[in-house]
Amino acid sequence: MRDLVLVGLVLMVIPSALAHTTTSVMLWTWVSIMSPHRLTFGFAHSFPFAVVSAGCAAISVLFSKDPLKMPYKPPVKYLIAFLIWMCITTFMGFYPTESTVQLNKVLKIQIMTLVALAALHERKHIEMFAWVNALSIGFYGFKGGIFTIQTGGSNRVWGPPGSFIEGNNEVAVAMIMAIPLLNYLRLMSPHKWVRRFLLWTAILSAVAAIGSQSRGALLAISAMGFVLWLRSPQKLVSGITVLLMAGLVVSLMPSTWGERMNTMQTYEKDGSAMGRINAWTMCFNLATHNIFGGGFEIYTFDLFARYAPDPLDLHVAHSIYFQILGEHGFIGLFMFLMIWFKSYKIGTEIRKVSKGRPELEWTYNLAGMCQVAIVGYAVGGAFLSLAYFDLPYNVMVILVCTQRWIDAKRWEIDLQGAFGAKAPIAKLDPKTGLPMEVKTKPG
Repeated sequence: MRDLVLVGLVLMVIPSALAHTTTSVMLWTWVSIMSPHRLTFGFAHSFPFAVVSAGCAAISVLFSKDPLKMPYKPPVKYLIAFLIWMCITTFMGFYPTESTVQLNKVLKIQIMTLVALAALHERKHIEMFAWVNALSIGFYGFKGGIFTIQTGGSNRVWGPPGSFIEGNNEVAVAMIMAIPLLNYLRLMSPHKWVRRFLLWTAILSAVAAIGSQSRGALLAISAMGFVLWLRSPQKLVSGITVLLMAGLVVSLMPSTWGERMNTMQTYEKDGSAMGRINAWTMCFNLATHNIFGGGFEIYTFDLFARYAPDPLDLHVAHSIYFQILGEHGFIGLFMFLMIWFKSYKIGTEIRKVSKGRPELEWTYNLAGMCQVAIVGYAVGGAFLSLAYFDLPYNVMVILVCTQRWIDAKRWEIDLQGAFGAKAPIAKLDPKTGLPMEVKTKPG
């Protein structure tokens, strides 16, 4: 039944995806981020939905009359340079034939990232893109939060099998990144029941992230919560609320959760932590001796024997930073870091321009939440290999396209948001920071 429902939904969307590049971008994003086919048990489980959505995008780019223009902002320039550099490091690496397989996967993802950058011009498209990303991960957060409460945290939360976020660490960081997007959608929605649903989805996502028993996720959600607290208009009230909720969630977790989190203080006695340090050292040593890095396939006994302190303790990088360093060298790491530094800077520029302007209030809120998501990725990603996952790049897309929207002064003509034809503008209560009754601009 699940297979038929999924195929039916995709078939319903395909005509629009063929005619409109923005629709094909949404379809691709849903399929690649959520991996709904991995929740089926029949023929749809291995059906190439991503290929279908990418094919629709290719056809729509060629024949659609929708405006397509690449915004060559600094993060985009660094992304394009990074993609070119990855091609070079693949063919200069130790195992170019094997590395080409992963290169093809990465390029497919990033080509669609570039298509999204070219296609998303209107406010409703940017907000719908945020909806698709947030709810694709929020689904697992909602489900995982309920599972954590039901089991008392005795079992870990896992992502869809065969996807980027299959592991407990990976899905936890993805849920942490989705929470700020969920919060933005909550702030901007004119409907109380939607705001309540999004609030509970965000809360359950936080519970699920903790229920994943991921130590990196605990650090990431702490860093993200700190940034949110700094931006809260009522720091005392929000701080007490967050501490009470955190204490309640932690009190529900079993003793094994606390024991696992405490291993961060005694990492030298933890085999998993020491394995990661061994892999990090290997990546650093490899990059020091090879300007191009080693290509995508570097986690072999041969290379660990050359560059790792313990040649028999074979692990993947378990860090976006050391993953890029080992695979693409210091030059690749510089480009990678600049993508996120420049993306965060765009968020700052958007908030500076839009602060106090009602017609740009949605951009102010969206940029702030995207910055929080980047912080979550930067901290959580330090402990897992998610350098090529779609979601953070999609956050970059949102920021770049939002800045383009402002630069084009589209607020003068573009009054239609994803929530309705009159582009609701959320008004926040200065005492609580919560949305008041939503007013709309005359359309």
